[in-house]
Amino acid sequence: MPNAVYVSRTVLFGDCDPAGVMYTPRFSHFAMEAIFTALDEWLGAPGLRNLMAEIAPPVRAMSFEFLKPITWDDELNMKVTVAALREHSFGFLVEGLMDDGTLAFTANVSHVCISPDTREVVPIPELVRRHLS
Repeated sequence: MPNAVYVSRTVLFGDCDPAGVMYTPRFSHFAMEAIFTALDEWLGAPGLRNLMAEIAPPVRAMSFEFLKPITWDDELNMKVTVAALREHSFGFLVEGLMDDGTLAFTANVSHVCISPDTREVVPIPELVRRHLS
């Protein structure tokens, strides 16, 4: 698997509810942005466009575990790794770490490979498999 990619992000006022705690839906935005940054490194920038030149990669499944409240002005260091390479799909693990190293959340995101022409499920293209292995 390729080396982990770390992406830093500051939680903004608009990411939070009136109590100052990060909105749950923002976690999916943070995780996907971190994955796209990792793809830039692994596939060459722009990673998502390079991936989409081969396949359409819709998200098949996404799950989160929330371990610590995240609030306005918190600094997150998200660690992105390739979690799985299957025949027709691949997955990523995003670990959201606070500045002190405390694990605040985990996200598992799986993508399925779809042909842009036929809209049918297809195997992971060899070029993509090679870069994510």
